[in-house]
Amino acid sequence: MLLGRLRDPFINHRHRRLFHVLRVSLALAITFAIIQVLPFEHSGWALVSTAMVMGNLPHIGGVLDKGRQRLAGTILGATLGLALIMLHLPPWGIYLGALLGIATCTWVVFPGRQAYSGLMFSVSLLLVIGDGNQAFSVALWRATDVLLGTLVGIAATVLFLPQKATDLMRFMLADCLDGMAQLYHAHTSATSAPDLDTRNLLKSTSRLLVKQRGLSDAIHREGRLNRTDVDELISYQRRMLSTIELLLETHWTTREGHSCINAMKGLREQQHTLARGLGTLALKVRTGQSIDFSITPFVLQPFAELAMSARGKDERVLFSPSGYLWLNRELARLAIATAERLGRLERLPSKRLHNRAQRRGLLRTTPYDNKEGNQDGNSPH
Repeated sequence: MLLGRLRDPFINHRHRRLFHVLRVSLALAITFAIIQVLPFEHSGWALVSTAMVMGNLPHIGGVLDKGRQRLAGTILGATLGLALIMLHLPPWGIYLGALLGIATCTWVVFPGRQAYSGLMFSVSLLLVIGDGNQAFSVALWRATDVLLGTLVGIAATVLFLPQKATDLMRFMLADCLDGMAQLYHAHTSATSAPDLDTRNLLKSTSRLLVKQRGLSDAIHREGRLNRTDVDELISYQRRMLSTIELLLETHWTTREGHSCINAMKGLREQQHTLARGLGTLALKVRTGQSIDFSITPFVLQPFAELAMSARGKDERVLFSPSGYLWLNRELARLAIATAERLGRLERLPSKRLHNRAQRRGLLRTTPYDNKEGNQDGNSPH
Protein backbone atom coordinates (compact mmCIF):
# COMPACT_ATOMS: atom_id res chain seq x y z
CA MET A 1 0.00 0.00 0.00
CA LEU A 2 2.85 2.37 0.85
CA LEU A 3 4.50 1.61 -2.50
CA GLY A 4 1.25 2.39 -4.27
CA ARG A 5 1.03 5.76 -2.51
CA LEU A 6 4.62 6.56 -3.42
CA ARG A 7 3.80 5.87 -7.07
CA ASP A 8 0.96 8.38 -6.91
CA PRO A 9 1.96 11.06 -9.49
CA PHE A 10 0.55 13.83 -7.27
CA ILE A 11 2.68 12.72 -4.30
CA ASN A 12 5.63 12.18 -6.62
CA HIS A 13 5.26 15.70 -7.98
CA ARG A 14 4.84 17.33 -4.57
CA HIS A 15 7.90 15.59 -3.09
CA ARG A 16 10.03 15.40 -6.24
CA ARG A 17 13.02 17.07 -4.56
CA LEU A 18 13.06 14.54 -1.72
CA PHE A 19 12.58 11.59 -4.08
CA HIS A 20 15.40 12.83 -6.31
CA VAL A 21 17.74 12.99 -3.31
CA LEU A 22 16.74 9.43 -2.40
CA ARG A 23 17.30 8.23 -5.98
CA VAL A 24 20.77 9.76 -6.19
CA SER A 25 21.71 8.37 -2.78
CA LEU A 26 20.43 4.90 -3.71
CA ALA A 27 22.28 4.92 -7.04
CA LEU A 28 25.54 5.92 -5.39
CA ALA A 29 25.06 3.24 -2.70
CA ILE A 30 24.45 0.55 -5.36
CA THR A 31 27.50 1.66 -7.35
CA PHE A 32 29.64 1.65 -4.21
CA ALA A 33 28.41 -1.86 -3.30
CA ILE A 34 29.23 -3.17 -6.79
CA ILE A 35 32.76 -1.81 -6.82
CA GLN A 36 33.34 -3.19 -3.32
CA VAL A 37 32.13 -6.68 -4.19
CA LEU A 38 33.60 -6.92 -7.70
CA PRO A 39 37.28 -6.29 -8.46
CA PHE A 40 36.88 -3.02 -10.39
CA GLU A 41 40.07 -1.03 -10.76
CA HIS A 42 40.05 2.79 -10.79
CA SER A 43 36.52 2.40 -9.43
CA GLY A 44 36.18 6.02 -8.36
CA TRP A 45 35.20 6.87 -11.92
CA ALA A 46 32.09 4.70 -11.58
CA LEU A 47 30.87 6.82 -8.65
CA VAL A 48 31.67 10.02 -10.53
CA SER A 49 29.71 8.80 -13.55
CA THR A 50 26.68 7.90 -11.44
CA ALA A 51 26.58 11.36 -9.91
CA MET A 52 27.20 13.08 -13.24
CA VAL A 53 24.51 11.29 -15.21
CA MET A 54 21.82 11.95 -12.59
CA GLY A 55 23.01 15.43 -11.66
CA ASN A 56 20.08 17.77 -11.07
CA LEU A 57 17.74 15.88 -13.42
CA PRO A 58 14.92 14.26 -11.44
CA HIS A 59 12.87 12.98 -14.38
CA ILE A 60 13.25 9.93 -16.59
CA GLY A 61 13.44 11.74 -19.91
CA GLY A 62 16.26 14.02 -18.81
CA VAL A 63 18.36 11.18 -17.41
CA LEU A 64 17.67 8.98 -20.45
CA ASP A 65 18.75 11.77 -22.78
CA LYS A 66 21.85 12.59 -20.74
CA GLY A 67 22.64 8.91 -20.14
CA ARG A 68 22.28 8.09 -23.83
CA GLN A 69 24.64 10.92 -24.74
CA ARG A 70 27.07 9.89 -21.99
CA LEU A 71 27.07 6.27 -23.14
CA ALA A 72 27.54 7.22 -26.79
CA GLY A 73 30.30 9.69 -26.01
CA THR A 74 32.03 7.30 -23.59
CA ILE A 75 31.94 4.32 -25.96
CA LEU A 76 33.19 6.30 -28.97
CA GLY A 77 35.85 8.18 -26.98
CA ALA A 78 37.08 5.04 -25.21
CA THR A 79 37.13 3.10 -28.49
CA LEU A 80 39.27 5.73 -30.19
CA GLY A 81 41.57 5.92 -27.17
CA LEU A 82 42.01 2.13 -27.06
CA ALA A 83 42.66 2.07 -30.80
CA LEU A 84 45.40 4.69 -30.46
CA ILE A 85 47.03 2.68 -27.65
CA MET A 86 46.84 -0.57 -29.63
CA LEU A 87 48.66 1.07 -32.56
CA HIS A 88 51.70 1.45 -30.28
CA LEU A 89 52.23 5.03 -31.37
CA PRO A 90 54.68 7.30 -29.57
CA PRO A 91 53.12 9.68 -27.01
CA TRP A 92 53.12 12.59 -29.45
CA GLY A 93 51.33 10.42 -32.04
CA ILE A 94 48.64 9.42 -29.50
CA TYR A 95 48.13 13.06 -28.53
CA LEU A 96 47.92 14.13 -32.17
CA GLY A 97 45.31 11.44 -32.88
CA ALA A 98 43.31 12.48 -29.80
CA LEU A 99 43.49 16.14 -30.84
CA LEU A 100 42.18 15.34 -34.32
CA GLY A 101 39.41 13.19 -32.83
CA ILE A 102 38.29 15.89 -30.40
CA ALA A 103 38.39 18.57 -33.11
CA THR A 104 36.27 16.42 -35.42
CA CYS A 105 33.76 15.61 -32.68
CA THR A 106 33.46 19.27 -31.68
CA TRP A 107 32.75 20.19 -35.31
CA VAL A 108 30.04 17.53 -35.61
CA VAL A 109 28.13 18.28 -32.38
CA PHE A 110 28.45 22.09 -32.52
CA PRO A 111 25.16 22.88 -34.36
CA GLY A 112 23.02 20.16 -32.77
CA ARG A 113 21.64 18.92 -29.46
CA GLN A 114 24.44 16.44 -28.73
CA ALA A 115 26.88 18.76 -26.97
CA TYR A 116 27.03 16.57 -23.86
CA SER A 117 27.96 13.48 -25.87
CA GLY A 118 30.74 15.51 -27.47
CA LEU A 119 32.00 16.53 -24.03
CA MET A 120 31.94 12.91 -22.82
CA PHE A 121 33.75 11.80 -25.98
CA SER A 122 36.57 14.22 -25.19
CA VAL A 123 36.70 13.37 -21.48
CA SER A 124 36.64 9.59 -22.09
CA LEU A 125 39.31 9.82 -24.78
CA LEU A 126 41.62 11.85 -22.56
CA LEU A 127 41.03 9.53 -19.60
CA VAL A 128 41.87 6.48 -21.69
CA ILE A 129 45.09 7.78 -23.25
CA GLY A 130 46.32 9.33 -19.99
CA ASP A 131 49.87 10.63 -20.41
CA GLY A 132 50.35 8.82 -23.70
CA ASN A 133 51.99 5.80 -22.05
CA GLN A 134 48.77 4.30 -20.72
CA ALA A 135 48.56 0.51 -20.41
CA PHE A 136 45.73 -1.12 -22.38
CA SER A 137 44.19 -2.67 -19.25
CA VAL A 138 44.10 0.64 -17.40
CA ALA A 139 42.35 2.32 -20.32
CA LEU A 140 39.83 -0.51 -20.56
CA TRP A 141 39.06 -0.36 -16.82
CA ARG A 142 38.45 3.37 -16.92
CA ALA A 143 35.99 2.99 -19.80
CA THR A 144 34.23 0.14 -17.98
CA ASP A 145 33.92 2.20 -14.79
CA VAL A 146 32.27 5.05 -16.67
CA LEU A 147 29.79 2.68 -18.32
CA LEU A 148 28.95 1.01 -15.01
CA GLY A 149 28.20 4.31 -13.26
CA THR A 150 26.09 5.54 -16.15
CA LEU A 151 23.98 2.37 -16.33
CA VAL A 152 23.36 2.35 -12.56
CA GLY A 153 22.24 5.99 -12.70
CA ILE A 154 19.80 5.28 -15.53
CA ALA A 155 18.42 2.17 -13.82
CA ALA A 156 17.87 3.97 -10.50
CA THR A 157 16.01 6.80 -12.24
CA VAL A 158 13.74 4.47 -14.23
CA LEU A 159 12.98 1.96 -11.47
CA PHE A 160 12.95 3.84 -8.15
CA LEU A 161 10.00 6.24 -7.70
CA PRO A 162 10.30 7.44 -11.30
CA GLN A 163 9.51 11.06 -12.07
CA LYS A 164 8.35 11.66 -15.64
CA ALA A 165 9.05 14.89 -17.46
CA THR A 166 5.68 14.53 -19.22
CA ASP A 167 3.91 14.56 -15.84
CA LEU A 168 5.90 17.62 -14.82
CA MET A 169 4.87 19.28 -18.09
CA ARG A 170 1.20 18.48 -17.36
CA PHE A 171 1.36 20.03 -13.90
CA MET A 172 3.22 23.11 -15.14
CA LEU A 173 0.81 23.55 -18.05
CA ALA A 174 -2.16 23.23 -15.69
CA ASP A 175 -0.63 25.69 -13.21
CA CYS A 176 0.04 28.15 -16.03
CA LEU A 177 -3.54 27.92 -17.35
CA ASP A 178 -4.89 28.23 -13.81
CA GLY A 179 -2.70 31.27 -13.16
CA MET A 180 -3.98 32.94 -16.34
CA ALA A 181 -7.57 32.15 -15.34
CA GLN A 182 -6.99 33.81 -11.95
CA LEU A 183 -5.37 36.86 -13.55
CA TYR A 184 -8.15 37.30 -16.09
CA HIS A 185 -10.85 36.72 -13.47
CA ALA A 186 -9.24 39.33 -11.21
CA HIS A 187 -9.17 41.82 -14.08
CA THR A 188 -12.85 41.37 -14.96
CA SER A 189 -14.27 41.11 -11.43
CA ALA A 190 -14.94 44.03 -9.14
CA THR A 191 -15.02 41.69 -6.12
CA SER A 192 -11.92 39.64 -6.81
CA ALA A 193 -9.83 38.37 -3.90
CA PRO A 194 -8.14 41.40 -2.30
CA ASP A 195 -5.07 39.34 -1.36
CA LEU A 196 -4.35 38.31 -4.97
CA ASP A 197 -1.03 39.85 -5.99
CA THR A 198 -1.41 39.98 -9.76
CA ARG A 199 2.16 41.16 -10.34
CA ASN A 200 3.72 38.22 -8.49
CA LEU A 201 1.25 35.79 -10.06
CA LEU A 202 2.17 37.13 -13.48
CA LYS A 203 5.88 36.62 -12.75
CA SER A 204 5.39 33.09 -11.41
CA THR A 205 3.28 32.15 -14.43
CA SER A 206 5.99 33.50 -16.74
CA ARG A 207 8.59 31.38 -14.94
CA LEU A 208 6.48 28.28 -15.60
CA LEU A 209 6.77 28.95 -19.33
CA VAL A 210 10.56 29.12 -19.10
CA LYS A 211 10.68 25.84 -17.15
CA GLN A 212 8.44 24.10 -19.69
CA ARG A 213 10.83 25.09 -22.48
CA GLY A 214 13.66 23.35 -20.64
CA LEU A 215 11.69 20.08 -20.55
CA SER A 216 11.29 19.79 -24.32
CA ASP A 217 14.11 17.30 -24.95
CA ALA A 218 13.27 15.17 -21.90
CA ILE A 219 9.59 14.94 -22.87
CA HIS A 220 10.54 14.01 -26.42
CA ARG A 221 12.81 11.25 -25.07
CA GLU A 222 9.89 9.75 -23.07
CA GLY A 223 7.96 9.34 -26.31
CA ARG A 224 4.53 10.75 -25.44
CA LEU A 225 4.93 14.23 -26.90
CA ASN A 226 7.44 15.47 -29.44
CA ARG A 227 9.27 18.77 -29.49
CA THR A 228 6.80 20.31 -31.94
CA ASP A 229 3.88 19.56 -29.63
CA VAL A 230 5.64 21.13 -26.65
CA ASP A 231 6.76 24.18 -28.63
CA GLU A 232 3.22 24.82 -29.91
CA LEU A 233 1.72 24.56 -26.42
CA ILE A 234 4.31 26.95 -25.03
CA SER A 235 3.68 29.37 -27.90
CA TYR A 236 -0.06 29.45 -27.17
CA GLN A 237 0.56 30.00 -23.46
CA ARG A 238 3.06 32.77 -24.12
CA ARG A 239 0.66 34.62 -26.42
CA MET A 240 -2.25 34.24 -23.99
CA LEU A 241 -0.14 35.50 -21.10
CA SER A 242 1.03 38.50 -23.17
CA THR A 243 -2.59 39.35 -23.99
CA ILE A 244 -3.61 39.11 -20.34
CA GLU A 245 -0.66 41.30 -19.38
CA LEU A 246 -1.88 43.94 -21.85
CA LEU A 247 -5.35 43.73 -20.32
CA LEU A 248 -3.92 44.10 -16.81
CA GLU A 249 -1.98 47.18 -17.90
CA THR A 250 -5.01 48.76 -19.58
CA HIS A 251 -5.58 52.27 -18.25
CA TRP A 252 -8.32 54.48 -19.62
CA THR A 253 -7.19 57.91 -20.75
CA THR A 254 -10.78 59.20 -20.62
CA ARG A 255 -13.73 58.55 -18.38
CA GLU A 256 -15.92 58.25 -21.46
CA GLY A 257 -14.04 55.17 -22.66
CA HIS A 258 -14.41 53.51 -19.27
CA SER A 259 -18.10 54.32 -19.17
CA CYS A 260 -18.56 52.91 -22.66
CA ILE A 261 -17.14 49.54 -21.59
CA ASN A 262 -19.29 49.46 -18.45
CA ALA A 263 -22.38 50.15 -20.54
CA MET A 264 -21.87 47.02 -22.65
CA LYS A 265 -24.42 44.58 -21.24
CA GLY A 266 -23.25 40.99 -21.39
CA LEU A 267 -19.53 41.80 -21.67
CA ARG A 268 -18.70 40.80 -18.10
CA GLU A 269 -20.68 37.56 -18.48
CA GLN A 270 -18.59 36.62 -21.53
CA GLN A 271 -15.38 37.49 -19.70
CA HIS A 272 -16.26 35.33 -16.70
CA THR A 273 -17.30 32.49 -19.00
CA LEU A 274 -13.85 32.67 -20.62
CA ALA A 275 -12.15 32.66 -17.19
CA ARG A 276 -14.14 29.57 -16.21
CA GLY A 277 -13.16 27.93 -19.50
CA LEU A 278 -9.45 28.46 -18.77
CA GLY A 279 -9.96 27.06 -15.26
CA THR A 280 -11.76 24.00 -16.61
CA LEU A 281 -8.99 23.45 -19.15
CA ALA A 282 -6.39 23.59 -16.36
CA LEU A 283 -8.35 21.08 -14.28
CA LYS A 284 -8.65 18.60 -17.16
CA VAL A 285 -4.92 18.76 -17.90
CA ARG A 286 -3.96 18.41 -14.23
CA THR A 287 -6.21 15.37 -13.70
CA GLY A 288 -5.27 13.56 -16.93
CA GLN A 289 -8.67 13.88 -18.59
CA SER A 290 -9.34 14.01 -22.31
CA ILE A 291 -9.80 17.56 -23.58
CA ASP A 292 -13.26 17.07 -25.04
CA PHE A 293 -14.93 20.43 -24.42
CA SER A 294 -14.99 23.71 -26.29
CA ILE A 295 -14.31 27.17 -24.91
CA THR A 296 -17.06 29.61 -25.79
CA PRO A 297 -15.99 32.12 -28.48
CA PHE A 298 -16.02 35.80 -27.58
CA VAL A 299 -18.80 37.53 -29.55
CA LEU A 300 -18.20 41.24 -30.21
CA GLN A 301 -21.09 41.96 -32.55
CA PRO A 302 -23.49 43.09 -29.78
CA PHE A 303 -20.95 45.71 -28.68
CA ALA A 304 -19.70 46.87 -32.08
CA GLU A 305 -22.13 49.75 -32.55
CA LEU A 306 -21.55 51.15 -29.07
CA ALA A 307 -17.77 50.85 -29.41
CA MET A 308 -17.70 52.52 -32.84
CA SER A 309 -19.92 55.40 -31.72
CA ALA A 310 -17.97 56.14 -28.50
CA ARG A 311 -16.85 59.76 -28.38
CA GLY A 312 -15.04 61.94 -25.89
CA LYS A 313 -15.96 65.35 -24.55
CA ASP A 314 -14.42 66.96 -27.62
CA GLU A 315 -16.58 64.73 -29.85
CA ARG A 316 -13.54 62.83 -31.15
CA VAL A 317 -13.99 59.11 -31.80
CA LEU A 318 -12.59 56.90 -28.99
CA PHE A 319 -10.58 53.91 -30.20
CA SER A 320 -9.73 52.47 -26.78
CA PRO A 321 -13.03 50.54 -26.32
CA SER A 322 -12.52 48.80 -29.66
CA GLY A 323 -8.93 47.89 -28.74
CA TYR A 324 -10.03 46.56 -25.36
CA LEU A 325 -12.70 44.38 -26.98
CA TRP A 326 -10.17 43.09 -29.50
CA LEU A 327 -7.81 41.98 -26.72
CA ASN A 328 -10.61 39.98 -25.11
CA ARG A 329 -11.53 38.36 -28.39
CA GLU A 330 -7.87 37.53 -29.10
CA LEU A 331 -7.52 35.89 -25.69
CA ALA A 332 -10.62 33.79 -26.34
CA ARG A 333 -9.32 32.83 -29.80
CA LEU A 334 -6.00 31.69 -28.35
CA ALA A 335 -7.76 29.77 -25.56
CA ILE A 336 -9.93 27.98 -28.14
CA ALA A 337 -6.87 27.13 -30.24
CA THR A 338 -5.07 25.81 -27.15
CA ALA A 339 -8.01 23.60 -26.18
CA GLU A 340 -8.25 22.25 -29.74
CA ARG A 341 -4.51 21.55 -29.84
CA LEU A 342 -4.67 19.75 -26.50
CA GLY A 343 -7.65 17.75 -27.74
CA ARG A 344 -5.60 16.45 -30.68
CA LEU A 345 -2.80 15.17 -28.42
CA GLU A 346 -3.98 11.60 -27.94
CA ARG A 347 -1.09 10.72 -25.64
CA LEU A 348 -1.40 13.68 -23.30
CA PRO A 349 -4.35 12.33 -21.23
CA SER A 350 -3.29 9.88 -18.52
CA LYS A 351 -5.46 7.12 -17.02
CA ARG A 352 -2.99 6.90 -14.15
CA LEU A 353 -3.45 10.58 -13.31
CA HIS A 354 -7.21 10.38 -13.85
CA ASN A 355 -7.65 7.40 -11.52
CA ARG A 356 -5.59 9.04 -8.78
CA ALA A 357 -7.49 12.30 -9.23
CA GLN A 358 -10.80 10.46 -8.75
CA ARG A 359 -9.54 8.89 -5.52
CA ARG A 360 -8.40 12.28 -4.27
CA GLY A 361 -11.70 13.96 -5.14
CA LEU A 362 -10.04 16.42 -7.50
CA LEU A 363 -12.64 16.11 -10.24
CA ARG A 364 -14.67 19.08 -9.10
CA THR A 365 -15.92 22.28 -10.65
CA THR A 366 -13.52 25.14 -11.23
CA PRO A 367 -13.17 27.95 -8.67
CA TYR A 368 -14.58 30.38 -11.23
CA ASP A 369 -18.10 28.94 -11.39
CA ASN A 370 -19.51 31.70 -9.23
CA LYS A 371 -20.53 34.87 -10.96
CA GLU A 372 -19.49 37.34 -8.37
CA GLY A 373 -18.65 40.68 -9.86
CA ASN A 374 -20.92 40.22 -12.88
CA GLN A 375 -23.71 42.25 -11.35
CA ASP A 376 -21.54 45.19 -10.51
CA GLY A 377 -19.97 45.31 -13.93
CA ASN A 378 -17.07 47.55 -12.93
CA SER A 379 -13.57 46.91 -14.15
CA PRO A 380 -10.63 47.27 -11.73
CA HIS A 381 -9.24 49.73 -14.21
